Amino acid sequence: MRERNTRLYRLAHWPIWIWVFFLAPGPLTFTLFAHGFGRGNLAWLTVVIMGTGAAGMRGQLPGVEPRPYILRFDEDRPNPLYRRVCYTFAWSAVGCFALMNLIGLVIAMASGVWYMKQIYHYVYFPVCGTILLLGALGVLPRVRRSTKGEGTERRYFYGSVWAVTVAQALLLVMWKVLPQTRAVTALKLAVFVGALVVLGVAAYRGALPRTRPIVPGESMVAD
Repeated sequence: MRERNTRLYRLAHWPIWIWVFFLAPGPLTFTLFAHGFGRGNLAWLTVVIMGTGAAGMRGQLPGVEPRPYILRFDEDRPNPLYRRVCYTFAWSAVGCFALMNLIGLVIAMASGVWYMKQIYHYVYFPVCGTILLLGALGVLPRVRRSTKGEGTERRYFYGSVWAVTVAQALLLVMWKVLPQTRAVTALKLAVFVGALVVLGVAAYRGALPRTRPIVPGESMVAD
C-alpha cells in the first residue's frame, strides 16, 4: 500500500486540474475552439495555473496530496472540501461539453443550421449551475460527504471521463476533416452517441482503466 505520493506522481496530476478549471467558463472555451487562443483564454489560464498551483502546494488537489487520502475504499471518512469542489467541477467539464455538442448535433441534423454559439451562450451556464448545485448538495459520485462509496463511485467518474473524452476527440476529428452537410451531421451524431454507448458499456463491465469495482475492505489507493 502506498503511504506517500512521489513528487512525479503529484506533478503529473496537476495538469488534470488545470484543464478542468480552465474549461469551466464554457463560452470562453467555445471561442478557443472557434477562433483560437485569445487574450481572454490566456488571462484565465494564468489565473487557473496560479490558483491550482497554490492549492497543489498545500496538498489540496486530488492526486497532488503528499499522502493518499483514501487507503481503503469502504472507509466511512469525511470527504474533504477540496475533493468535493474539484470533482464537482470535473463532473461539470465531463457533462456540460458533451451535452452542448449533443444538442448542437441534434439541432443541426434537424434544421441544417448550426447554433453552437447560441447554445453555449444561453444553455451552458444553466446546465453548469445545475451540476455545481448537485455537487454542493453532495449528490454526485465522489462528491458526497463521505468516502464510503468510493469503490464504486470512482467507476462512474472514470467511465464517464473515458466515454466523453473519446467521443469528443472523434467528433473534433470529424468536424475538421468532413464537410458540413446534414448527412454528415447525422454521421457525426451517430458516431458521437455510439462512442458514448460503447465506452459506457465497457466501463460498466470494468474493461477500462480504473473502472473495476473495488470490493469492501480491499486495500488500494484512490487517485
